[in-house]
Amino acid sequence: MRCIGPAGEQLGILTIEQALRMAQENGFDLVEVSPLAKPPVCKIMDYGKFKYTEKKKQSEAKKTQVVVQVKEVKFRPRTEEHDFETKIRKIREFLEESNKARVTVMFRGRELSHRELGTKVLERIVNDLKEVAVIEASARMEGRQMFMILAPNPRMMQSQRDKAKAAAAAAAIAAPAASAAAAAAPAELPPPPSAGGTDTDGGAA
Repeated sequence: MRCIGPAGEQLGILTIEQALRMAQENGFDLVEVSPLAKPPVCKIMDYGKFKYTEKKKQSEAKKTQVVVQVKEVKFRPRTEEHDFETKIRKIREFLEESNKARVTVMFRGRELSHRELGTKVLERIVNDLKEVAVIEASARMEGRQMFMILAPNPRMMQSQRDKAKAAAAAAAIAAPAASAAAAAAPAELPPPPSAGGTDTDGGAA
């Protein structure tokens, strides 16, 4: 097998016994890293430390991973104005959190013969949310429903990221300044003792 040392150095072609002996003499493990190579490749390493480092990398990757949710919001061809505005606000909030929205118009009975009403509802939604949303999937029918997919507007997302970076930078600058001001402030002196003093019974001396 081809053997690699703990510092990444090439140790050449060794037998399993030779590689194991070198690993044990240095207090390391012998790990097969490329079994399909010809010859197979093994590395002398601290396997416990290697596993810990890999786990830490995976944990850091999960922290930075953005999980996008898709939330469905349902309308009717003749949704009442107050209900319509409430649903629009919910979609806006959801998009501003970097998620996507499936906007569905449900038809019942004879409403299905007036699909243009559903189209008008979706067009109004797009117009009301044009600052924060872009159409990811255009309107189409699925059974008795007409739906489209809205995604966050990239320009809005970039603006939010820029604001977050600016706020973080301002906080980083303000923190040392606040600490320095607190350290420079004079300590509060205790009040001066009273002139009369008190006796052991609590009365005036």
